[in-house]
Amino acid sequence: MLNFLLLGCGRISQNHIKALAANNENAVLAAVCDPILEFAEIAAERYNEISGKKPEVFTDCNQALAMQSIDCVVIARESGRHAEMALLALEHGCHVLVEKPIALSTSEAREVCDIARTKGLTVGVCNQNRFSPAVQHLWRAIGLGRFGRITHATARILWNRNEEYYKQAPWRGTWEMDGGVLMNQCIHSIDLLQWMLGGDAKSITAMTRRVMRPIEAEDFGAALVRFGSGAIGIIEGTACVYPKNLEETLSVFGEKGTAVIGGSALNLIKTWQFEDSQPQDHEVKELFGDNPVDVQKSRHTPLYADFINAVQTGSQPLINGEEGMKSLQLVLGAYKSQKEGQSIEMDELNFSVTQMQGVLLP
Repeated sequence: MLNFLLLGCGRISQNHIKALAANNENAVLAAVCDPILEFAEIAAERYNEISGKKPEVFTDCNQALAMQSIDCVVIARESGRHAEMALLALEHGCHVLVEKPIALSTSEAREVCDIARTKGLTVGVCNQNRFSPAVQHLWRAIGLGRFGRITHATARILWNRNEEYYKQAPWRGTWEMDGGVLMNQCIHSIDLLQWMLGGDAKSITAMTRRVMRPIEAEDFGAALVRFGSGAIGIIEGTACVYPKNLEETLSVFGEKGTAVIGGSALNLIKTWQFEDSQPQDHEVKELFGDNPVDVQKSRHTPLYADFINAVQTGSQPLINGEEGMKSLQLVLGAYKSQKEGQSIEMDELNFSVTQMQGVLLP
C-alpha cells in the first residue's frame, strides 16, 4: 500500500482525489496540503466521504513532507511551482506524480528527470488523455501499421476561457507562473500529437497572439512541427471561441488510413477508415460513435493505476518525466519561435516561459 501526499487542493485536486479512491487497493491519500487551510480541509473531507479515511491536513509543504510514511507526492500547485515542488519531494526520497506541465523551462524539467534517475525514484506526468479508450485504439492502429506512411496529423483545441476563469486564479495566463492557451489548455493534445507521430520533433514554426483575454500570455496559438519521419504536425489552439468550448480534435492521416477523434473531450471517433478493413473496426465505431462510453474525468484513474504499478514494480510509467518533457518542449519551442520570428530547431532548445516576459504579442 502506497501512501500519497497531495500538494495543492485547488480546482484539479478533485480528479486526483477520485482517482486515488478508485485505486484504494494499492494506494491511500495519507495527507493533503495547501497554503489555504480551507482548501486543504475541503479536499480531506472529500476524500473521507468517498473512502472513509481522513487524510492529515497541512498548510506547510515542508511539514507535510516530513511525514516518514509518505511514499509518493502528487503536485497540483500552480504550474510555475511544479518543478520546485517536484525537486523538494525528490529530495525527501518520494516518488512524484506532477500535473502538466512538468516545469516551465527545459532546464528545470531536465533537472527533475536527472535527480529522479540518480535517486532511483519514479516521476510521472499527468497527460491523462493518453488513457482515453478512443486514443488507445488510435495508438494501437498506428503500432500495427494500419496507416501506412503517416503524412500529417492535426490537433485542434477550440475552447473558451472567459475573463472570470482568469480572475479565479490570478496566476493563470502569466509568464511567471503559467503561460497561455498552448501551455495550459492545449498541452494535452500537443502531447497526443507528438506521441502519435513518433515523439521526435525536429523543428517548430509558430505564431501566437493575445486577441481578447486580459492576460500576459497568448490566448491563440498555431504551429507547424516537423518530425523525424517527415510527417508534419499542425496545432491550432484558442481560448476565445464564442460562447463556449466547441471541440478538441485529433486527426491522423496516412496513405492507408484516416482517423479523427473529436467531441468535447477527445472521446468521439468521428472517422475510422482503413484500407485493411478489420472486424473490430465495427466495434470501435459502435463504442465511440454517437454515444461514446468514455468521459474525461475518468482518465486519472488509469493514470494512477499505471503510476502505482510503476512504483511497485520498478518499471517506468507510460508518461514518465522524459515523456512529459516532450510536450513542454514543443510549447516552449512555439514561444521561442514567436519571440524570434523564425523556425526553431528542437535539438538546440533551451528556453523558459519567463523569457517571454516583455515580449509584445501582436
